Amino acid sequence: MKVLCVHNRYQQRGGEDAVVEAEVRLMEAHGHTVVRYERHNDELRERGALGAIGAGIETVWASRSLREVKALIAKEKPDVAHFHNTFPLVSPAAYYACAEAGVPVVQTLHNYRLPCPSATFLRDGKVCEACLGRSVAWPGVVHGCYRGSRPATAAVASMLTTHHAMRTWQRKVNVYIALSEFARRKFIEGGLPAERIVVKPNFLGGEFGPKRQRGEYALFVGRLSEEKGPQVLLSAWRGMQAKIPLRIAGDGPLLEKLSREVETSSLAPTELTGRRTPGEVRALMLGARFLVFPSIWYEGFPMTIAEAFACGLPVIASRRGSMTEIVQDGVTGLHFEAGNAADLAAKAEWAWNHLEELARMGRAARAVFKEKYGAGENYKQLIQIYEKALGLPIQESTRAAAAD
Repeated sequence: MKVLCVHNRYQQRGGEDAVVEAEVRLMEAHGHTVVRYERHNDELRERGALGAIGAGIETVWASRSLREVKALIAKEKPDVAHFHNTFPLVSPAAYYACAEAGVPVVQTLHNYRLPCPSATFLRDGKVCEACLGRSVAWPGVVHGCYRGSRPATAAVASMLTTHHAMRTWQRKVNVYIALSEFARRKFIEGGLPAERIVVKPNFLGGEFGPKRQRGEYALFVGRLSEEKGPQVLLSAWRGMQAKIPLRIAGDGPLLEKLSREVETSSLAPTELTGRRTPGEVRALMLGARFLVFPSIWYEGFPMTIAEAFACGLPVIASRRGSMTEIVQDGVTGLHFEAGNAADLAAKAEWAWNHLEELARMGRAARAVFKEKYGAGENYKQLIQIYEKALGLPIQESTRAAAAD
């Protein structure tokens, strides 16, 4: 099988970029050919004011991407096209090149961009679904939800409104991949056709051995930004009775603020390790007693949780969105009320002092990883999805519209 992989890379490499790389390697390892079409957000750095206006237009309809994808399809003749991120430089225009050539489209929904301009369902530190199900995402524009900018949010909202009116989401994508059942429900609420949305979680390649020791600290791994909840984490540690050692691995806009807080408060022994390599993160997990995942947004499919499960490390996670589905309360970890530092502190103290129960949860987490999140199972799911897309012919009316 020959697959065209389409992806708009981010300026700062993140989870979506890593997932794209992993899926490409997975397909190639099984003898398939992967042809790649990529744009990179570094292109935006060199543009001035006029370039910014152009980027806004590209967000709605990127003529360059349309032409280049069309030429690549004519040259390579792929069986199926797998889209990941299209924002802002690829745009949904590239779907039309596939439709014209009769190449079925699979779109992975890595975030919540289609029903929410900010892609997170989060505003001012709280869950917000004001734009969910609207044909025009005007609340997001009013609040400047994308990067705190009304003009930038208006560009995103224009893209969403235009393609809602053109019925692009209904007509130009054969199969959508949601990362969890929770996400699937949200996308259906947002107007995507339920019969075309399948659930396939992300996966973790490579060999992971389970932890062999009880663990000497609690661990947080992730971007140090508001939606990930590190502020809730430190608040919980300030209020707990026990002195549980804590290590925080990651970088982000809250790093300096968190560093000052650690230095000036009477927290239990807390170490901010900064950004770590994948190997260093794995070593930290093998030495931890449990992972804390205090996100305040819905999340997509957190690779950090998959890594923890691979290491046999139980997870204390917010009771919100996909986390309630991925982490089973009392089985592979514990839930706490999202944003509630006191509840997190109570759950962390209980876990720290119940080693036998925690070890049982770690074994269950490892078993779930082997069953659901390994490369072998993911490959089978991916092939089934491509076969489903190939069995859903693009409507003749859609092809005619693409050719006009």
